[in-house]
Amino acid sequence: MSAPPLIRKVRFDVRPWGDGPDPARELVPYIDKVSLVDLVSGFEHAAGHGVPGAYAGIVLDHFAFGDLTAYLTGRPDSTHWAKRGVIALLGCTCGEVGCRSLEARVLIDDDLVTWRGFARPDRPGDYGSFGPFTFRRGQYERAVREVAAVISGS
Repeated sequence: MSAPPLIRKVRFDVRPWGDGPDPARELVPYIDKVSLVDLVSGFEHAAGHGVPGAYAGIVLDHFAFGDLTAYLTGRPDSTHWAKRGVIALLGCTCGEVGCRSLEARVLIDDDLVTWRGFARPDRPGDYGSFGPFTFRRGQYERAVREVAAVISGS
């Protein structure tokens, strides 16, 4: 019998991205108060990946994600993401998701949401021991609703 999953807490922060008088908005996931950027960068350093890190959150003003709630719950409107069955949780520091993204599957059941199957499509590498990250469904959906309200209000 396998051990029950470690339950984490997630939040999504929106912060300014870029220089200039009118910066874009960046969406950064946090797991247990640590940014996903820091978590994956630490993993890549420890695993000896060639060029670890260099991630940013999803730059919302540069990325056609469709409905944010649908996207973050693994039901992206975009045909590209829906066909692949994954979502990008991070993008590159240049602001492009297609340049250096971190993708994962979002699995939802009655009580839990899990991010698993992490990968970087721009570069091969073993992410099998990164994650999975499991959240209580109610807490995850609340975090998604809160960030969607922030995005729609800005």
